[in-house]
Amino acid sequence: MSRPFGKKTVRDAAIEGRTVLLRVDFNVPLARRQVSDDTRVTAALPTIRHCVDRGAKVVLCSHLGRPGGRRVPSLSLKPVLPLLEAAVGPGVLWSPNAIGPGTRRIVAGLKQGQVALLENTRFYPEEERNEAVFARALASLGDIFVQDAFGAAHRAHASTVGVARVLPAVAGLLLEREVVTLGRLLEPERPSVAIVGGAKVAGKLGVLGSILPRVDRLLIGGGMANTFLAALGHSVGTSTVEAEQLPAAERLLAEARRLGVEVLLPLDLVVAAFFLPEADARIVQVGQVPDGHMALDIGPLTVERFVGALRGARTVFWNGPLGVAEWERFARGTAAVARAVAESEAFRVVGGGDSIAALRALGLDRRIDHLSTGGGASLEFLEGKELPGIACLEDA
Repeated sequence: MSRPFGKKTVRDAAIEGRTVLLRVDFNVPLARRQVSDDTRVTAALPTIRHCVDRGAKVVLCSHLGRPGGRRVPSLSLKPVLPLLEAAVGPGVLWSPNAIGPGTRRIVAGLKQGQVALLENTRFYPEEERNEAVFARALASLGDIFVQDAFGAAHRAHASTVGVARVLPAVAGLLLEREVVTLGRLLEPERPSVAIVGGAKVAGKLGVLGSILPRVDRLLIGGGMANTFLAALGHSVGTSTVEAEQLPAAERLLAEARRLGVEVLLPLDLVVAAFFLPEADARIVQVGQVPDGHMALDIGPLTVERFVGALRGARTVFWNGPLGVAEWERFARGTAAVARAVAESEAFRVVGGGDSIAALRALGLDRRIDHLSTGGGASLEFLEGKELPGIACLEDA
């Protein structure tokens, strides 16, 4: 059962004829100055169309990448413009700046139902510092603030929190859907299975500890599995091990045993001597990684074990690839688990860009109940942390 949202949304706001400053998450991957994955743009469209259809003037702001407060041309948001025009119609205005006189003139020229896109807010060092002057400059562009960037809701930045101190602030439709849907994972239908991969343990130990009481099986793969295998005394060759996290991994495994949660780690691994897409690959049993080799994928026995663990599940949450999924030779484990998740009859939530990319590459993304745009935000939400970009919104 989903939890009530608890915040006012754009449905509660009188926006006709008003200018809506809409914080979206267009932190999209780019290849040769073109958007290579439009998932986050597509996810923002329901809120954009809601505002447009009700005669609002819409000003979109977002960050992209980590420019460090400098203007980095390769991280411009301008490549998003053609996608917006294809989705909401021609006439989307572009502002090469996020604030300033030129931006104000562009926004002042908006007609009802028209959209403008501002340049990357992180081109300004004041954004990540949540400086009040910058927040007020952004807020001066709108009459009401709509927060729809769930993927940035765990950051207390000027464009996520600062403007909410100046303007009436409500949630967008995507933000509402993310919170309500992820809320179902806090009280899941059992049996519940979590699959967690990715490169590092450190950023995910908190959420692993939080979800343990709410899952029946925890499947761990990807680079982070090396630290757990090492904690159990297995040799992992030259695979990256977070030595400082070994005690925490041991504690988590002990807590899982206490709670009766079945933790499934790799039984076999696909290893290579070099971290290269064309490196020669071989399959070895856990604990038998040759000297000078590193684990780059889960092996076939592990795939069989993980797929079997999904059978009969009523709730499945997956975050993080189980190997170097961007390289075909080391993507087979991730692809096999992606197919099993898509074929499951459970309520399925997938978060993290690499996991979603694997599903999309296989044409399976539409078979998942919810693709979370959150990444780190979804993990912090499941960990039980208060997200500042949500806390600052008006209560329902």
